Amino acid sequence: MVVAPRWLVVVNVLLGTVTVSLNNSALNPALPAFIHAFELGPLMATWIVAAFMVSMGMTMPLTSFLSQRIGRKRLYLSGLALFVLGSLAGAVATSIALVIVARVVQGIASGLMIPLSLAIIFAVYPRGERGRVTGLWGAAVMLAPALGPLCGSLVLEWSGWRWLFLLNVPIGLLALLIGFAVLPAAEAGERKPFDGLGYLLIAGGIGLLMIAIGRLHRAEALADPLNLAMLLAAALCLWAFVHWELRRPAPLLELRVFTLRGYRLSVIIAVVQSVGMFECLVLVPLLVQMVLGHSAIWTGLALLCTAVFASLFGHLGGHLLDRYGPRGILTVGLMLTGAATLALGMAGSEAGLALVLVLMAIRGAGLGLSYIPATTAGLEVLPEALVTQGSAMNNISRRLSSSLAIVLASLWLELRLDGDAGWGAQHAATATAISEVFIATGMLILLALPCAWRFPVATPDATREAAPKGVEPR
Repeated sequence: MVVAPRWLVVVNVLLGTVTVSLNNSALNPALPAFIHAFELGPLMATWIVAAFMVSMGMTMPLTSFLSQRIGRKRLYLSGLALFVLGSLAGAVATSIALVIVARVVQGIASGLMIPLSLAIIFAVYPRGERGRVTGLWGAAVMLAPALGPLCGSLVLEWSGWRWLFLLNVPIGLLALLIGFAVLPAAEAGERKPFDGLGYLLIAGGIGLLMIAIGRLHRAEALADPLNLAMLLAAALCLWAFVHWELRRPAPLLELRVFTLRGYRLSVIIAVVQSVGMFECLVLVPLLVQMVLGHSAIWTGLALLCTAVFASLFGHLGGHLLDRYGPRGILTVGLMLTGAATLALGMAGSEAGLALVLVLMAIRGAGLGLSYIPATTAGLEVLPEALVTQGSAMNNISRRLSSSLAIVLASLWLELRLDGDAGWGAQHAATATAISEVFIATGMLILLALPCAWRFPVATPDATREAAPKGVEPR
């Protein structure tokens, strides 16, 4: 049997995950087109994005269980095929209901594929070589969301919204064909019983939380009894899930891996950096357009600066991780990102456009040096059988935390800007409120520096000492 070159495995994983990331962000500028085509209100249109995010979040906890039952290769290719089918369904949809169903199918497929991508790469690259490969993977994945809106706008300019779905089909089919040939035929693992109650609790918690977050567009929404009830129910579901899983001999998600210091610290760093990334998606357009008075194109360029430098330095960060270990590279990355974010807040309305672009580029360099390298270093602490679970829990933690942070930042901005002041006072208040959130975010990132300093040296003995009962590191 001929074994495919390892780089083809990486190419195949990139085709799948980049297509997913690119498609999701490419649909954002198409919301007005959907509103016009189906005569929607803005709230219904937001479900085109929300349906994807909720279904993806509710699917991720199943990835490890399903991969143990049918194997990583079959599950990844099944997710890819499902994404192609969802894209076809979206392209031929004749109502908004069918579009949302197609987005749910795409979200389910993405929830299966994204946690598996790193696990598949780990299966073909040994320790000491994974940093540079995951750095390349991370470079592409971080660049795709920034290019998505530009690609989506160009597609809308040249054709129509259906092509945003249809373009996924040939790429997905190509990835399927390559995947059948090159992905390692991972065997199914131990057939553990399905933790149905655990899944209902975490799926209910994630679903209710993300739906409630999507409804909190204004401060008044916090007084809505339905929103408060959903937030309370989500918190209770997630608390009950943790309590239940820690008592189970065969849990859906092995939460005890958080007692491994390297994994725990890596998730904290990834969560903090994710919060900073997504908050900047809210703050930078406000700073550039409302405070500095520039057009939306400059917002796109500022965000693209971050993505490009994150991509370039992510590749470099992977090489440095393999060569020198995580501590130094994560420290430098957090310092760059935190300092640049603080500087954006301190400059405020005095910042020129050139300074904003430079600081966004520095933020990107810091993200590249710490975001994916932290995730890679954390997953290397885990036993091989738990890498998929570790990747899923990392993704879930990042997405929930960043969603909550965006809501909190938006509510803070609204509360600070509440009033009927004149244009000059309102402009000054806007600049001050944006600066406050930038400064708070920068401080949060810098507060994660001890996590980098305390990251364990990647040796088997160092990780084995911290292993909880039943979770043996490699």
